[in-house]
Formats: sequence, structure tokens, C-alpha cells
Amino acid sequence: GIIGLILSWPLFAAFGFWVSFILFVAMLLVGALLLWQTLPRERLKEVVGAPPLEKVRKVLKIAKEPISLETPIGEEKDSHLGDFIEDKKVISPVEGAMKLNLKEQTLKVLQTLTPREEKVLRKRFGIGIDSEHTLEEVGQDFDVTRERIRQIEAKALRKLRHPSRSKRLRSFVDNV
Repeated sequence: GIIGLILSWPLFAAFGFWVSFILFVAMLLVGALLLWQTLPRERLKEVVGAPPLEKVRKVLKIAKEPISLETPIGEEKDSHLGDFIEDKKVISPVEGAMKLNLKEQTLKVLQTLTPREEKVLRKRFGIGIDSEHTLEEVGQDFDVTRERIRQIEAKALRKLRHPSRSKRLRSFVDNV
């Protein structure tokens, strides 16, 4: 259980500083919470004394201080902490190229429709604009009923499903 993990903290030092540090902090937090909730107060003092108090203070102090991404890691110090942190906002070059190609092909396919059908689909699905619009909103822009916009949309989508147009976008669907 968690008490065994806390008592075996020296064993994790063999995995390197950062692994042992992270494991130690996790064990401290989870273990402290579980022990606080389950053990009587007299027994709590006895069990918590397992790791040296000075090490606990040092680890908790390090956990609070900001760490530079340029902090050297490893014995040779040839890599940095920032090298191991993934930036989830960055799009890979392959994904970026695919998105650009999809956008270009979508615009080309939309241009094969009548100007009215293209505008209706762009507004309904938010293509090239900031948001999607309801049938009612698009109908007001064209001075027609929402039913007429629905019909124009349905006809345009039917045209896009035709193999002569859909084959341009099929490869993107197959890759998803």
C-alpha cells in the first residue's frame, strides 16, 4: 500500500534525481492525505517519521520554487529540462501541410457550386468566417425563408457528394 511506498523511498533514488523527486512528492502528498484520514493521531507521528524530515522539507521547498527550462539534466548536463517538455500548441509540419491542403481543396470544391450555394454553405458551416449561422439568419441575409435556405443547402450538399467533387476530399476523410 501507500505506507509501503513511503517507507521504501530510498529505493527510488536509483532511477535518477527527477524520477525519484517526482515519485517522492507524489508519495508524500497521497500518503499524507491517506494517513491523515485513516490513522489515529498517535500512530500518525510514528509512521510519518519514516523519511528524514530534512529531506521532506527540501523536496517541498524545491517543489514550490520555479525551475528554469534551461536547467541542465543528466550526468553530462548535455540536455535541458525544456528538451523533454512537449508544446501541445505546436502543430507538426505534416499536420500543418495537411490542414493547408484540406483548406485549399475545400475552397476549390466550394467554387464549383453556384455563388449562392457557396455563400449559404459558408455561412451555415462557418467556412472562412468566425461562426456558423442558423437557417433563419442566413435566410434574412438573402431575403428568403429558412425553408428555402434549407433547400439550397440540401441541394449544394447533394452536389458535393457527387463523385466528381467528393473525390477531391476523400483522401482527407480516409486519413482521419
